[in-house]
Amino acid sequence: MTVPPHLHAGQAALVGKLAERGLLAPPWREIWERVPREHWLPERIWVQRPDRCEPVTDADARYRLTYSDSPVVTQVDDGRAGGPGVATSANSMPSMVAKMLGLLDLQDGMRVLEIGTATGDMASKLCLRAGDDKVTSVEIDAGLAAQARAGLARAGLAPAVHVTDGAGGWAPGAPYDRVVATCALRTVPAALLRQLRPGGVLVAPLVRDFASGLLARFVKDVRTGTVTGSFHGGASYMPLRAHRSTVSSAVDGTTPRHCHELLDGQPDAFMDLAFGLYAGARLPGVHMTGTPDRLFLWDGAGAGVLAEEGWAAVYGRGRDLWQELLRVWQEYVTGGRPPLGDFGVTATEDGGFRIWLRTPDAVVGPAHAVPTLRP
Repeated sequence: MTVPPHLHAGQAALVGKLAERGLLAPPWREIWERVPREHWLPERIWVQRPDRCEPVTDADARYRLTYSDSPVVTQVDDGRAGGPGVATSANSMPSMVAKMLGLLDLQDGMRVLEIGTATGDMASKLCLRAGDDKVTSVEIDAGLAAQARAGLARAGLAPAVHVTDGAGGWAPGAPYDRVVATCALRTVPAALLRQLRPGGVLVAPLVRDFASGLLARFVKDVRTGTVTGSFHGGASYMPLRAHRSTVSSAVDGTTPRHCHELLDGQPDAFMDLAFGLYAGARLPGVHMTGTPDRLFLWDGAGAGVLAEEGWAAVYGRGRDLWQELLRVWQEYVTGGRPPLGDFGVTATEDGGFRIWLRTPDAVVGPAHAVPTLRP
């Protein structure tokens, strides 16, 4: 394919890689070719490291990061100086943006609401597909919103960008045919469900207490108004500010109460996305973070487990979370290790959020209830 003469070399390479992966069906490829990614990045950017964000100051390093399939951090510590370097806004991973746009299935004439304007990059693509007058974007940070408006104006685009908490959506523009969140949600806010038109689609990353995030696609039933979701792989996004975790991970780690010897495959097996979804529903309130080699579990009430180097050490007071995790794992294995695609979710305007397996009536509930898992 001939590269358009105006196309930035880095953007051409990036778009080509996304297209090779089947992520840019027409007309999305042409839209991605319109504005290079660099256009959306502020002067100061950071790269995410394991323990903090590191400023990118070298021009070559900036170019490589910009046109890689990686997120580019564009704000740390909510814009406050002297913080610990925690990412609070970013230009998302290009392949994830492309995947979300594909799941959105945006058609001509549709009205779309974006939660989390950030740099304005996603809003620009929505505008180029649906038209400026069809796109509403909300951003809680006034500074970020102003930067996004300026970037959009330089690109010749003018969607409605409002400064407000994304959890409330934007009622004056409702109903929307499509809603897309570029920040992770713990549950789907009731306002977004109300503002979604019957038959409409909502695409959002979900962040759960247990393990990593997931990408979900919700559809609102035309007849009943029920909103059901399916899962489409992992998605690591910063949470909506109202959905940031406030549960303390503090555990008395001076002396373990007990140690369990790890078996082959542990703790790597517990990082599976489908198992993380199942275990989170069976063990509500239990949090898990880590890597295939090192896991930390805690319940916010003083109990914790650190699993690494052949042992799972139980700390703090109260529960033995490792034993609970192993029981849930055995359930999952006995049930045939169902893949992520077998799970779904039902969201309701009263805050209900039910994970189910294969059918909506097979709800996966807390471990004290009878499990619904079947092979």
